[in-house]
Amino acid sequence: MSLVFSKNDFISCCGSTKFAEEMVADGPFATYDEAVVAAKNIWFNKVDVNGWLEAFAAHPQIGQNLSSSAHNSSTSAQWSKGEQSTALATATDSSLQELYEWNSRYKQKFGFVFLICASGRSTPEILSELKRRFSNRPIVEFENAAEEQMKITELRLHKLFSNVTQAQSTASGVTKAEGRMNILGGHITAPPVTTRVRPPITTHILDVARGCPAAGVEVQLEMYNAKQPGPVFGDSDKDKWILQGSSTTDKDGRSGQLMKIVNDLSPGVYRISFNTGKYNPDGFFPFVSIVFKVKESQKMEHFHVPLLLSPFSFSTYRGS
Repeated sequence: MSLVFSKNDFISCCGSTKFAEEMVADGPFATYDEAVVAAKNIWFNKVDVNGWLEAFAAHPQIGQNLSSSAHNSSTSAQWSKGEQSTALATATDSSLQELYEWNSRYKQKFGFVFLICASGRSTPEILSELKRRFSNRPIVEFENAAEEQMKITELRLHKLFSNVTQAQSTASGVTKAEGRMNILGGHITAPPVTTRVRPPITTHILDVARGCPAAGVEVQLEMYNAKQPGPVFGDSDKDKWILQGSSTTDKDGRSGQLMKIVNDLSPGVYRISFNTGKYNPDGFFPFVSIVFKVKESQKMEHFHVPLLLSPFSFSTYRGS
C-alpha cells in the first residue's frame, strides 16, 4: 500500500518548498526506497539554486542551542536535535566555542550555514570536517552542502516512513488481534516487522592526526559466545569469540555492514577490531580492539562505536 504524505511532511525532511511540492506531485510512494529515488531526482535535477539555499537556511547551526529556536516545536527542529545529540554529548565548552567561531567564519565566506549530516558524529569530527571544507572554492562547497542535504533528507525520509509504518502496524495488529481473540482466544500474534535500515552496530574511524577520515582500514565485529562465562580481564579467550562480519572503511571512514539488519540486537559482549597497523605502519598500535556490552534493556537501541585514532593514541565513545 502506498503512503501519502503532505507538503509539510516533506518540508520537515528538506526545507525547500519546491522539493516538497515535487515530492507531493510524484507521490504517493509504496516504499522508502522509491521515495529516495524520487527525492534524489527532484533535489539534483528540479530544485534550483534558490531552492537549495532555502533548504540550507532551514537548518540550525551545528552546536546551536535549539531550545532558543523560534521553530523549536517543529518536526524538523526536533529531528535536528536528535541528529546533533552525539556532537553535543562529546562537546566541551572550548570545543563548542571553537565550533561557533568556525561556523561564523564559514557562513561569512560562503553565505550559508555549514551543512553536514551530523548523525553519529562527534564534535571533533565535525570541527575537523568544517576546517577541511573551509578551504574549498565556493562552487565546490555549494555542491558539498547539497550532497550533505541529500544525506539528511534520506535520513529524515526514513524517520517519516518509520513513524507511519509503525503506527499502521500497531493499528493493524490491534485490529487483527481483536478478531483472532474472538476466534482463537488471542493466541496468535503477527510476525515482527523490521524497521531498521542499518545494522544495530556501526563504526567509523577518524584520523585525528591528519584531520580526515581513515579510509581503507579493515574492521571486524565479533560477539562473545553466550554459552561461555563472560570474558574476564587477563583470561585467554580467543576461541570464544564468534565473527559477526567484516568490512573496510570507505572514503568517509565508515565501515560497511558488519552484521545483519535486525530489530532486536542479541544482548551480550561485542568486540570491534581495527587493523590500524596496516593503515599506519609507523604507528604504535598494530591493531585496536574495543570491547563493549549490550544489555537486555538496550537491544532495540543503535550502537555507533567510532575510533578516533592518531599514531600514538586512540579514543572512542558510544554514539547513536
